[in-house]
Amino acid sequence: MAIKSIKILNVMAFQRLWRKNNGTCRVPDAKAGDSFCEAFQLQFCDGINILIGENGVGKTTLLKMIYAATQWSAPKKDAGKTQRLVQFFSSSLSDTDLLKNAEGYSYFEISDGTHKFTYSLSHKSVWDFDDWLGLNISSVFIPTMEMLSHSQGFLALNQKYKLPFDGTQVDIVVNASLPETRELPDYMERILDRISNVIDGTIIVENDIFYLLKKDGRKIDFSLEAEGLRKLGLLWKLIRNGLLEKGTVLLWDEPEANLNPELFPLIVDILLELEDSGIQIFIATHSYNLAKYFELRRKNDGQVQYHNLYKDSSEVAEEYDWFHDSVSGEEGIFSKSAYFLGELKGNRIVDADDKLLDEALKKNLMD
Repeated sequence: MAIKSIKILNVMAFQRLWRKNNGTCRVPDAKAGDSFCEAFQLQFCDGINILIGENGVGKTTLLKMIYAATQWSAPKKDAGKTQRLVQFFSSSLSDTDLLKNAEGYSYFEISDGTHKFTYSLSHKSVWDFDDWLGLNISSVFIPTMEMLSHSQGFLALNQKYKLPFDGTQVDIVVNASLPETRELPDYMERILDRISNVIDGTIIVENDIFYLLKKDGRKIDFSLEAEGLRKLGLLWKLIRNGLLEKGTVLLWDEPEANLNPELFPLIVDILLELEDSGIQIFIATHSYNLAKYFELRRKNDGQVQYHNLYKDSSEVAEEYDWFHDSVSGEEGIFSKSAYFLGELKGNRIVDADDKLLDEALKKNLMD
């Protein structure tokens, strides 16, 4: 099962958009449910979806919305299930009102093309839950922050004292701490071997502490390893625990963080192979090199799709025939999707790379 689309209205960076009426700008009555009000919308491919854009355009928020929806699809019902959705966004939030960015209706909706999950922040409830609950969509979220170094007693302490970590950070410790599966497909074993060769060992857990067991028998505390190797070690452990199997949705926030660029091809090859096995993947990245490797190494265009998120400008508003509430004065978020990086206008990571090359050329000419 793949996530096909998302809609967002008045949540964090995704503020409401208004559509022009016969060329005349008119702010409709949001409380009356005026049809001129537009939600941010994005369509996804079944393979690897790469989110790019400057800071503050909602890439991580979007990943967390998808993760929250997939986690809610588990058949278990309990009294606090809906309220805990807000904890995926921040450990310090106690009320969904803090996620809203404007007056009027506020929600986000995730769909697999047949079923949908609608979380209404305005009503503080989930709609269409009978349609979504029980789909049991497996998902794994890898946050930017490395968490396994904090594992000793972490889960017990968090349950008692509510540590300052959001739900995605707690869940990754839980997932990495699960027992290893007995058997894995041959291609998974090959992936594990490739990662083991780079980190020079395997990952073990003893008394809530993660260690890197080196091939020469040394047992190294996880916190003492380079963070880039820890990131690969986490991926090794998730695969070894059997969490990345067909039908899973993998969401990874900034895989390139603290990773030597020489390892980008390895990460790309592994993720392309996981996608081949039936795993839908979502990545948020600021790295042009990482994003470009996917384009160069994929088997076909449809396997990888790029989604550029960017803030409003007069040119964008004119192109889309949209405008914003003049009272708020805030910028909205727009998006464009393509199968090639070069087809995305306003692509900040490409622009930054071009500026660097221009500066280097200018310096060489001056010298």
